[in-house]
Amino acid sequence: MPGETSPGGEGAAVRAPEQASEDKSAGSSSENPRQEKENPQGLTESELKELTELKARDREVRAHEAAHQAVGGQHAGAISYSYERGPDGAQYAVGGEVPIDVSPVAGGPQATIEKMRVVRAAAMAPAQPSSQDRAVAAQAMQTMLQAQVELASGDKESSIDGGADGAGQARNAQDTSSRQATEAYQSVSTLQGYGFDSDTATSIFV
Repeated sequence: MPGETSPGGEGAAVRAPEQASEDKSAGSSSENPRQEKENPQGLTESELKELTELKARDREVRAHEAAHQAVGGQHAGAISYSYERGPDGAQYAVGGEVPIDVSPVAGGPQATIEKMRVVRAAAMAPAQPSSQDRAVAAQAMQTMLQAQVELASGDKESSIDGGADGAGQARNAQDTSSRQATEAYQSVSTLQGYGFDSDTATSIFV
């Protein structure tokens, strides 16, 4: 009847918005746990971006230094890292270094050559060697070339009479050339920011 339809209709009209509100609340409550799980500390968008970058940098640095150490073997020292605190409070590696022994083997040019091959390979081991890594590789190459000269001189001395003037002059020329190359490389080494000592040389991979 007309009189009964109107109250029923009004009741339905009043209940509809309440039901919609309840549905919205239920949906919101189901999303919040997921958001809290993904971002439990409630970081801002910029903080989340910074955190992502720090994590990527941390992985890159650790892989880079691990490559140096793995290839360098007994000639490489322990890895040391520099850290930065992230917005989540954790520490992330943003830099690192590995000391490497680049000194020649006393009295053993062949051993020096083999050692410098390892050092050079260690310097260039990372996917993206730094400028310092390339400098260490160049230093190892220079030391290896000097050792090859010494080795060649030794071979000639064993096959030619040591008192021959020609052999002595050739050896002196090679020694002079080697010394000049070393002095030139020492100057370059100083400019590039790492020390060079023919007896106890240690460089740093970064």
